[in-house]
Amino acid sequence: MKTVEFLKQNNVDVEKSLELFGDMETYNQTLKEFQDGIDNKLAEIEKYYNEADMANYAIYVHSLKSDCKYFGFTKLAEMSYEHEMQSKADNYEFVKENYAPLMEEAAKVKQLVNEYMEDSVEETISETPSTPTAEPVSNKNIILVADDSEVVRMFVKKIFDEEYEVASAINGEEAINFIKQHETDHKIKAILLDLNMPKVDGFAVLDYINQADLFLVSPVSIISGDTTSEAINKAFSFPIVDMINKPFSEDKIKQIVEKTINFSS
Repeated sequence: MKTVEFLKQNNVDVEKSLELFGDMETYNQTLKEFQDGIDNKLAEIEKYYNEADMANYAIYVHSLKSDCKYFGFTKLAEMSYEHEMQSKADNYEFVKENYAPLMEEAAKVKQLVNEYMEDSVEETISETPSTPTAEPVSNKNIILVADDSEVVRMFVKKIFDEEYEVASAINGEEAINFIKQHETDHKIKAILLDLNMPKVDGFAVLDYINQADLFLVSPVSIISGDTTSEAINKAFSFPIVDMINKPFSEDKIKQIVEKTINFSS
C-alpha cells in the first residue's frame, strides 16, 4: 500500500481526517468500506439525476459530501455540498450544468483511492460484513446508529463495540422496524439518528418515537450534516437529548453517547 505521503501529495487533508479517525490504521480500514461502496453510491446519484428526482439526488450527494469530508477529499466534498444545496432548492438546471464536473471529480477520487489501497488487503478489514444489518448478535444493551453513511456506522461501532451491541440502520424504515422489535425489552439505550436518509428520513423516525412515547426509554441524539436553522429547530421540537454536526471527532461522539445514555438513567 502506498504511504500517507501519496495522499498528501494529491491534496488529501489527512491531518483533518485524523481528528476523526485517530490513526492511519482506522483511516485505512474505514477507507476500504468507502472504496467498496462508492460505485453503488455513484450509481444512485446517476439514477436520480437521470430521473430529475432532486429530493433523492440531494440525499445521496449529501452522503457523498459527508464521506468525502471524513477522508479529506475536500474538493469533491465542496462540489457535493453545492449540488446538495441546489438540488434541495429544486434547481435542476444547476445540477444538469454541473453534473459532469462532479462525476469527473468523483472518478478522480475513486482512482486515487484505488491506487492508494492497491495490494492493501488486510485481515482487520476482511472481517467486516458487506451488508449492514440492524439485528443484534448478543445480549448486550444496544446503541442504534441510523445513518446512510457506512463511514459513520463503522466509526461508532469501532468505538463502542466492546461495551454495547452497535446496531445499524441505513434508512429511517430500517430504524423504525428495529425500534419496534425492542419496544418492550428496553435494550436500546441510545439512538444516534441522521436526518437526511433515503426512503424514510430521520424526522419520520422522530415522529414514530414520539407517537410510541419512547423518548425516555430510548433517548435520541442527532448526528447530521444539515446545519440549517430550519432542520435544527425542527429537530429540537422533539425531546431529543442533543445534536452534533458532521464531521465529528471521537471525543465528541463519546461525549454525546454518554450524555444520551445517561438521559434515561
